[in-house]
Amino acid sequence: MTGEILSLVMFAVACGVLLLGFPVAFSLAGTGLAFALIGNSMGTFDLPLLGSLPSRYFGVMTNELYVAIPLFVFMGVMLERARIAEKLLTTMGLLFGTMRAGLGISVVIVGMLLAASTGIVGATVVTMGLLSLPAMQKAGYSPRLSTGIICASGTLGQIIPPSIVLVLLGDILQGAYAEAQRSLGNWAPEPVSVIDLFAGAFIPGLLLVGLYICWILIQAFLDPTSAPSLVKDKRPDGLWGEVLRALMPPGLLIVAVLGSILTGIATPTESAAFGGVGAIILAAFYKRLSWDVLRHVTRQTVQISAMVFVILLGASVFSLVFRGLGGDRLVEELLNNLPGGVFSAMLVVMLLMFVMGFFLDFIEIVFVVVPIVGPILLKMDINPVWLGVMIAINLQTSFLTPPFGFALFYLRGVAPPSIRTMDIYRGIVPFVLIQVVGLGLVAAFPALATWLPSILFK
Repeated sequence: MTGEILSLVMFAVACGVLLLGFPVAFSLAGTGLAFALIGNSMGTFDLPLLGSLPSRYFGVMTNELYVAIPLFVFMGVMLERARIAEKLLTTMGLLFGTMRAGLGISVVIVGMLLAASTGIVGATVVTMGLLSLPAMQKAGYSPRLSTGIICASGTLGQIIPPSIVLVLLGDILQGAYAEAQRSLGNWAPEPVSVIDLFAGAFIPGLLLVGLYICWILIQAFLDPTSAPSLVKDKRPDGLWGEVLRALMPPGLLIVAVLGSILTGIATPTESAAFGGVGAIILAAFYKRLSWDVLRHVTRQTVQISAMVFVILLGASVFSLVFRGLGGDRLVEELLNNLPGGVFSAMLVVMLLMFVMGFFLDFIEIVFVVVPIVGPILLKMDINPVWLGVMIAINLQTSFLTPPFGFALFYLRGVAPPSIRTMDIYRGIVPFVLIQVVGLGLVAAFPALATWLPSILFK
């Protein structure tokens, strides 16, 4: 058996082990080491290659960008504990409450703001499920529509910056782009940063929000009973003041964090630190700050961050062995020999990631698949920002798609028994189709992802 074939077997075994429920980091590292020994016994892998792992780990430890991950996680968890989403949902519901589907639109807007604040999909879906699902049930919304809205708006944290997905993806693509350019003879390429990816994802994220709202309005028009108005009478007096008081504090924080990144005033790490301090101030402002809250937020931050970095270290072992076996050469030959050129290569990679997203979390896909296919696709003169946005939207779509979409299980865990699992599955189908439409629009019009970075950073 050749090394290339052995690398494909290793990839299949790793996916199988993950499906059995073993810890991700140990599954990737263990599979990689096992196949390194098998490959060495067959003469297709050189064990001294594993000697480069310490330098890889040291590179992770000294990468300043990765410091932004625990800081953004801290910011998101602190804002969640401050119950900002609850205040936003209440006021936005009253603002749009007199119109049909007003509460559904409010949930999408609050989900967007929460996504921009936290960047954590699981936390957003659970929070929105606990807050908005009882309110939508009480208002008479259909179970299908209400669960679909919550799942779709919760996953906006995948694409709307500052997203942890974009932070990880940006760093991986930066290395892939540099590798691709060196192989083409360009030893001084223009750098691709996380900031570029943040700017590139901004318009597609807003596009998805607009498409969600359009579908909710269409559904309310076709079936008025599925999305009735929340408030039958006129809006209460002083409502706009309440809206401003609810929107301004988190809105200013989001603008300050994203604005400082996109304008180049601060790096993502510096902005994340500012966001963490701002989240503490907001929690104190809403009188939600205490030692118990701080202890809980700190513990959650450590747990989530440790999970991300341990998976990264395990994925480093896997990708090193995969390359050592020649798997990257095999994948490159397969993609380059496809009929249809760049279009077919992108289509195959997108379909592969979409299917893998049924079973694996975005972190495993970003750390395992992107380092393999990224350099190959970028050699085909594909814009790295556009590629990153396409991958992010694709992962968001697979996060929603039945039967294994993670967002569906998050909502199922907090939904009351009256909400059937089939209601959640059926409710999400229109939003998955909207995601596919959004992905198709970005594919057909790359300027949706590349225009803003070209304006801001030219």
